Amino acid sequence: MIPTLTTEQRRENLEKAKAARQRRAAILKGVADGSYTVPDVLNMAFTDDAVSRMKVFTLIKAAPGYGFARTQQTMRKLHISESRRLRGLGANQRAALVELFGGAR
Repeated sequence: MIPTLTTEQRRENLEKAKAARQRRAAILKGVADGSYTVPDVLNMAFTDDAVSRMKVFTLIKAAPGYGFARTQQTMRKLHISESRRLRGLGANQRAALVELFGGAR
């Protein structure tokens, strides 16, 4: 059953969702321009709930030199589902991504 929310609760939830989307977009922009590395973002996912809900596919695709096809190929090579989110990565998958993208700075 869907809970009945007041107008105020709905507005607060919409604002929280918008802030999370903006946070993820800022992180992806940082990955694209080199401010963050993929391992940096993987570490952020431990403490930042908005980042932990980011899809792995989206993160890899934001990395310089990675387009749609190369991202798909990388995901298959690392045995990561295209729908997987950062919080759902296993230890071996996380380690493979860190190794592929050069480790944390």
